[in-house]
Amino acid sequence: MLHTETETSVAKEIRDLFDPRIGHYPDKSARWLFKVKENVRGLVEIVAQELVDYLDFDQLKELNRSFVDDRLRDVVSDMVFSVPFRNASEVEDLTIYILIEHQSSVDPMMGFRLLYYMCQIWDGQWREMEEAKLPKNQWRLRPILSIVYYTGEQRWQIPLTLTAVMDVPDALSRFVPSFDTLFLGVKDAEIDELTKTGHPFGWLLTVLQQEHADKTSIHEAMRETLSHLDTLPSEQTVQYRQAILYLYSLVIFRRPDDEQEELIQLLRTHTQDKEVENIIMTGAEALIQQGVIQEKQAAVFKLLRHHFADVPQSIVDEINEIEDMKFLDILFEQILNASTLSDIELPEKH
Repeated sequence: MLHTETETSVAKEIRDLFDPRIGHYPDKSARWLFKVKENVRGLVEIVAQELVDYLDFDQLKELNRSFVDDRLRDVVSDMVFSVPFRNASEVEDLTIYILIEHQSSVDPMMGFRLLYYMCQIWDGQWREMEEAKLPKNQWRLRPILSIVYYTGEQRWQIPLTLTAVMDVPDALSRFVPSFDTLFLGVKDAEIDELTKTGHPFGWLLTVLQQEHADKTSIHEAMRETLSHLDTLPSEQTVQYRQAILYLYSLVIFRRPDDEQEELIQLLRTHTQDKEVENIIMTGAEALIQQGVIQEKQAAVFKLLRHHFADVPQSIVDEINEIEDMKFLDILFEQILNASTLSDIELPEKH
């Protein structure tokens, strides 16, 4: 891919993460938030505040997701973390399992899915102990704190249990596995619940609640959140900047075009941080450029298919890789004057 010399690594990250051709914005933005350890802590503070002091979030690590079954890999958006339990005599470490749920409708099979994923994690732990040739009398599976983080609009009323998808007579209920699952329904949560600890992650969620609300509501939520973000200490600069960029992405991808300029200006004037302001503007330029590139690619495809009934997938793939706007303009002219596909000169691959 081609990038301008002035494009910063942060702008490129936003461009790559939020490129609408690559997946689903709600999933990607949520996963991006949880790349910052403090946001994982913020989520646990909301759903299980009593556990926070037991967990050493400074040593939190994201784990490989390879345990997810291939047939499910494209339909789930989950993250798995390991975090040490502060009292090592009680448990070596705790695995926090965060399932980021963004379905348009509530999934009645979620209880089964959670159990399935947890068993996959434990299977991975089992394999690690085998590979390490650990004596079997020392084998221990580690507990999992499972959290469903749900940002859908529909109210979630189905229990996160196996019995929700079973007809179980009382005499057989003891044979059905049961486990606790923590749940946060962002859109239905009370603001006091999200902000009870003052963690900036909770304040971000108050803006997410208003992503499709009227103009006044989104402005009020953003102003209130920005006022709290401005109080973060200097050592939380990474979290602060990521929060600002998250709000920026909400504006770009969730608000009407005629509101965006005013909301971006609010972000710029309220942060009082020139470096963050530059990141926002550089990111804006990158996203605007990406939109222009996609429009040009769409025009090239439309003209190409108008002239030639059968366009090989290899050519489609090559054009999708072109991000040089000048070359796309040249390519458009070539197609306009081409008699055959061989008249079109695509860039050489290196």
